[in-house]
Amino acid sequence: MKCINNNKRKTLSHTKRFLLAKGLPLAIISMLCMSGCGNTPFEMAYEANYDVSSFNVVSRQEKRTATPFANGLCVAVNDITDDESVDMSQAEAAALFALDDQRVLYAKNIHERLYPASLTKVMTAIVALENGQLGQTLTATNAVNVTESGAVLCGLKSGDTMTLDQALRILLVYSSNDVALLIAENIGGSVEHFIEMMNEKARALGATNTNFTNPNGLPDENHYTTAYDLYLMFNEAIKYDTFNEIIHMSNYQTVFYDAAGKEKEFNKATTNLFLRGDYTAPANVTIIGGKTGTTNAAGNCLMLLSRDENGAPYISVILRAKGSEALYTQMKDLLEEIHK
Repeated sequence: MKCINNNKRKTLSHTKRFLLAKGLPLAIISMLCMSGCGNTPFEMAYEANYDVSSFNVVSRQEKRTATPFANGLCVAVNDITDDESVDMSQAEAAALFALDDQRVLYAKNIHERLYPASLTKVMTAIVALENGQLGQTLTATNAVNVTESGAVLCGLKSGDTMTLDQALRILLVYSSNDVALLIAENIGGSVEHFIEMMNEKARALGATNTNFTNPNGLPDENHYTTAYDLYLMFNEAIKYDTFNEIIHMSNYQTVFYDAAGKEKEFNKATTNLFLRGDYTAPANVTIIGGKTGTTNAAGNCLMLLSRDENGAPYISVILRAKGSEALYTQMKDLLEEIHK
C-alpha cells in the first residue's frame, strides 16, 4: 500500500514549511516528510551539532504520529540542582536518572563534553556483546601493547588467548586497558574498525556529543562524551544479562593461556569501592554495580546502576571528581535523592 498519493503532497509541503519555521534542520524535515505510514520507523542520521534529538510530528489530516526518538528515555536540557543538600562542588558533571518513570532527579552540566576515562569500556562491552559470542576465543597480537604510564593492565602478550567472556569480565571488573584492545581487534577485525563501530553505535543511541578514538579511555583530546550520553550507553548496556552479572562482581579469578599453552592466572578485585565495602550506599538503596574511570585528564569518574527498596532502577553518573574520596562521598549524596 502506498502511503502518500498526489493529493497528499501539497499537505506535506505545508508541513515542511511549518517545521522549517519551528527551526528543525532541513535534512531531518526531508526524511520525516518522506513517509506518512503510521508506526513506520524513521531512520535518522544524527550529527553532533544537531540540537534536536526527539520528534513528535503529527499530520492533522492523517492523524498519524512518528514515535519520538526519546520515547522511554530520561530527557533534560538544563541543570536540575534545586536541592542544595547535594554537594557537587568537587565534580564537573553529575546526574541521577529514574528509569521506570523516565525522570531526571538531578543534573549538573550533563551535556558538557568531558573525558570519560574507563567509562569508555561500557561502549566497548556493548559493541562486543552485540557482535561477538561469549565462547569465542580471542588471540592477542602486538596491538595489545600499552605504553601509557600508570595504565591498568592484565599483562597480555602477543599469542595469549582467552574467551570473550573472560575478556569482558577482566575489562569491566578490573578495567584492564590491554584487554580492551584485545576485544577491539578480535571483534572489529582491527582496533580502528572497532572504534568506528563504537562511534556508529553511539550515534544510533542518540549520543551525539560523543567521539571515541580508542576502546579503553586512555587520554586523547578528541576522545570525549557527556554525562547524558553515558546514561544512554549504560541504559543500553544493562539490557544484557551478562553485563549486569559482571558489574555486580566484587572480584574475578580465571586462567587464560600464553602462546605455548601455558596457564596464566588472573585474580583481581573490582575497582568499584562500593562493591568492595569501602563505602556504603544510603539506606534503602542497593548498588547493583557500575564502572569506574580515572586518569589525570578525566579526574575520578563513576557510573552506577542502583535500585530502591521496591526494586526500581536508577542510573547515576559523576564525571571529573577531585579525588576518590570526593567521588564516593558525592555519589552517596546523589543517591540520597532517590528517597526525596
